[in-house]
Amino acid sequence: MNTHDAAGDPRRWLALPVLLTGAFLPPLDFFIVNVALPSIRAALHANAAQLQFVISAYAATYAVFLITGGRLGDLYGRRRMFLLGIGGFTLASLLCGLAWSPQALLAGRMVQGMAAAALAPQVLASIRVMFPQAEQPRALGLYAATFGVAATLGQLLGGVLVSAHWWGLGWQLIFLVNLPVGIGALLCGSMLLRESRATHAVRLDLGGVALLSIALALLVYPLVEGREQGWPAWTYVMLAGAIVMFIAFVRLEMRVAGRGGSPLMDVRLFHEGDFSLGILITLGFYLTSAFFLTYAVYLQSGLQYSALQAGLATVPFTVGYFCGSMIAPRVIEALGHRTLTLSCACQAIGFGLVIAAMLHALPHFTLVPGLVLAGFGFGVAMPALIRTVISGVDTHHAGLASGMVITALQISAALGVAIIGGVFYTALHGQSGVMAYAHAFTTGLSCNVAALVAITLLSLALGRTTRRSTHAVPVVTLD
Repeated sequence: MNTHDAAGDPRRWLALPVLLTGAFLPPLDFFIVNVALPSIRAALHANAAQLQFVISAYAATYAVFLITGGRLGDLYGRRRMFLLGIGGFTLASLLCGLAWSPQALLAGRMVQGMAAAALAPQVLASIRVMFPQAEQPRALGLYAATFGVAATLGQLLGGVLVSAHWWGLGWQLIFLVNLPVGIGALLCGSMLLRESRATHAVRLDLGGVALLSIALALLVYPLVEGREQGWPAWTYVMLAGAIVMFIAFVRLEMRVAGRGGSPLMDVRLFHEGDFSLGILITLGFYLTSAFFLTYAVYLQSGLQYSALQAGLATVPFTVGYFCGSMIAPRVIEALGHRTLTLSCACQAIGFGLVIAAMLHALPHFTLVPGLVLAGFGFGVAMPALIRTVISGVDTHHAGLASGMVITALQISAALGVAIIGGVFYTALHGQSGVMAYAHAFTTGLSCNVAALVAITLLSLALGRTTRRSTHAVPVVTLD
């Protein structure tokens, strides 16, 4: 049964906080874990590669199953998949909080990623069917703000929870805090959400899911583990295998599309407008997610900050992010495609100022202007990127296109942690002390700056191709 009609669902505003909880938890658990990594390493005796996997395994699993999660909601009901997703996410958080080894924690994180992929797509789809057209902008505005809150609170909340030591617990609390939230959302959702599903739901592309999963595993695992093992021959074999699997994935998707099926990623979209260039920019843009990992490790292992102090040290970046995300719609309206160029340039300059301050051994407070500017650029860039990339796609492909953009962001996050995190630990080379960690951090951050400069230049080419549709699509949707 589809709940959407002219008047909307009578319980829609009561149900919206429940849906927004489902939008809040997945990005929160990406950001919150960074400041807990040194504590996790000490408690579980994890090595650097395992710490990187704590983040990249979550992002990669989320990426692979995100579009499939949307398809499952269309087929079997969005309420059902939302409740399964929030329940699975809560149970996975419990597993993470009770983890007795790095392997158990990684297993929990992968289950979290799968549950998040089942959960997240149902939020937007449900908003679209529960709210009448006139109320959707307000509901979607609250949805967008939820992401900003999750990003800005993640690092700080992680620091508070790790430092609190409530009930004798430390890093475990960043996962266990999800339990009351998840249980509350599960109970309220079962009472307030009504079932809906697509009238003409598409079948699952299980072959595409399998091939993309194998390709990402073959790519991410050697990039993270290879440095720890001294780059043995098997790492190069796996990287070569990743290329083969990606080629096989593309060929399969072309065959599925050619048969009139519904591929996981419709490669025909790469012929529309700026979509190909936009996906390339997306893959480069979110490599910057490694900044949160390397900055947290530098602060705690290098400067010997507590988790709370490390969380507070990220406040300038998150304040800039929040301000940028608030004014992004007006900037996008005024500058169009050039918003992305400006925002990426702001990030590059901001991180450059941070590097300059550290190379001159200036006091730590001198990093604040650079962090604020970088955060501001990041806050503007996120909505600008999504809107710019899908604005050249025909409107009936907007849902699939935006799902592919979000998937590309998660793949980029996993690669950023694997590649730039690897550069950080290679530069550290097992050394200790403030200078060693400062050198490793500035080396990793320089890679971020190089990536941002490259995509700033690439973004100048956006808007030059002939687009089939001139209607910008301001919303991210997966159905």
